[in-house]
Amino acid sequence: MTEERSGAMLLERAKAILLQPREEWPVIEGETASIASIYKSYVIPLAAIGPIAAFIHAVLFGNSFFGITHRPSFLSSLSTAVVSYIFTLIGVFLIALVIDFLAPRFGGKANRNNAFKLAAYSATAAWIAGIFQLVPGLGMLTILGLYGLYLLYVGIPVMMKAPDDKALLYTVTIVVVGAIAGMIFSLILAPMMLLTSSVPEASDGSLSGSVNVPGVGSFDLGELEKAGEKMAAANERAQSGKATALPSKRLAAMLPAALPGGMVQTNTRSSGTSIGGVGASSATASYGDGDKSIDLIITDLGVAGSLATLGNAMNIESESQNGSIFEKMGKIDGRQTTIRYDSAGKDGRYGMIVGDRFNVQADGYADSIEDLRAAITRIDIEALEAIARSGE
Repeated sequence: MTEERSGAMLLERAKAILLQPREEWPVIEGETASIASIYKSYVIPLAAIGPIAAFIHAVLFGNSFFGITHRPSFLSSLSTAVVSYIFTLIGVFLIALVIDFLAPRFGGKANRNNAFKLAAYSATAAWIAGIFQLVPGLGMLTILGLYGLYLLYVGIPVMMKAPDDKALLYTVTIVVVGAIAGMIFSLILAPMMLLTSSVPEASDGSLSGSVNVPGVGSFDLGELEKAGEKMAAANERAQSGKATALPSKRLAAMLPAALPGGMVQTNTRSSGTSIGGVGASSATASYGDGDKSIDLIITDLGVAGSLATLGNAMNIESESQNGSIFEKMGKIDGRQTTIRYDSAGKDGRYGMIVGDRFNVQADGYADSIEDLRAAITRIDIEALEAIARSGE
């Protein structure tokens, strides 16, 4: 299919779902499109509208709060846009899990594919409304995205086979549970924010091959497609009951008893959650020796880890020195890595994504970046990669 035809179909679907939702939902329900194909042809391009508009607005006009305008740097604005975009893509799948999980509780039928369609297409209004962020003074019009709640309400009886008289309560529950799940999900994925917390030299864009931003970088659609395929595979594992994350106690067992330099483990903490049968887990160990203290963290991102390949799609590579603070992002030994170290305060973090599934991070006070890197090497990284490959 040509890009022109793909773009025309996208516009036709967006127009139809916004203007004639009651007629369009039955059409969508009858389609056999996979989650990966919907990500590729619809979610990826439309979800980029808001972050791109916000990025352009921040660079050209700055961000105003109570009469005070802050004008962030070009790369800082881009970093924020990239983070927003990634979490939007993850959020669509999260909402789909919530919709699918709640269906039987409101007299409907669980159907992961239909739940994803409902989450993706009902978000159309919010994504398109993001364009208003481009024009100063019109940002408030993004509230028009709330029309998506109506789209969700209308689509529930068709897509999830829930009775009409339960559709409203189902919609409200999705919003409430989705908000709570989103907060939990954000806490679990907090280490992943490190991948974009420093200033990257990459860009985001829309579905059109490779999108380039002069002097910044490129956005590889091929890699995005791989991410979509991984998400589809993850969805199949979820439906077969094989998509749960490793038990947090198992992650804790992989944390070393001591770190180089005589730093001994003082305590461990672990946590886990499961939404709609799809889990994520994390384990943290603290180490201390005098004025040195390091937290070593392993997070199993589970299904969400399949979207870690977006880091590859964005070709993120950056390095900067701002006073005593050194920041670097890019691939080291083939793994997406982020480094931040303040030589004055002697504190920093060293993190990496392992096997597109695990986030491993050392965070704390150390004499050098090398000390943080050495802490990471005490974890059996190859064992984590083997687990990721096996789909365990």
